[in-house]
Amino acid sequence: MAPFLAYEDKGAKLSTPLPLVLIHGHPFDHTMWNPQVTAFSPTRRVIAPDLRGYGASPVVPGVTPLSTFAEDIAALLDELHVERFVLGGLSMGGQIVMECYARFPDRIRGLILADTFASPETPAGKKSRNEMADRLLAEGMRGYADEVLHKMVAPYADASVAAHVHGMMTATPPMGAAAALRGRAERPDYRELLTRVRVPSLVVVGEDDEYTPVSDAKSMAEALPDATLHVIPRAAHMPNLERPGEFNEALASFLGRADGSA
Repeated sequence: MAPFLAYEDKGAKLSTPLPLVLIHGHPFDHTMWNPQVTAFSPTRRVIAPDLRGYGASPVVPGVTPLSTFAEDIAALLDELHVERFVLGGLSMGGQIVMECYARFPDRIRGLILADTFASPETPAGKKSRNEMADRLLAEGMRGYADEVLHKMVAPYADASVAAHVHGMMTATPPMGAAAALRGRAERPDYRELLTRVRVPSLVVVGEDDEYTPVSDAKSMAEALPDATLHVIPRAAHMPNLERPGEFNEALASFLGRADGSA
């Protein structure tokens, strides 16, 4: 049985508007969605879990493929009696969203794909992820966090945002992060899946994102049958934290569309 996930669940537990489920990226936790939980929970239910191996959820060593993360999300939503919802994720979280759509599309009424990409892992990427997993197990998270902080958030980001992101990274258990990296090294190709998505989709990306550049977002938006692309200026890999006002404005507009199509 999948480990029961820690999660935040705020807002009225009503059938309308649709609940919003937000999946964090690597190596973070559910608090990366604080601006969105604060903005949207007054008007709808917002659920933000900690993935297994992250935050307050159980740490399971070894290999955690995206399929296992998706199964955990389904089990959590079953436990919470949430049948239909809008599902969003950033980076690895976006890939988990795609895996969820592959597994239980009838439950999902809208997709939010933020700073992510759909292509499969390359041989070089597979080698790099496994080597990084080994490094995190040997050294812990701090050295990695120091190195990548200003790719996660732009160098010009607010200091409090950078501190929050660095804190999430250093608090992540190395065994959980390593298991996720090894799982992502086996990432499948979601590009064909995108062409079969039958719900509205929002593709969001920071203009200065080096990990998942604007070109990746454009490719996903072009593949999706009903997609809106929103590029957020002066933001890197985490525009929901770096530019929450702009991100939330795009999300609010999209949620109105998703509610209307339910």
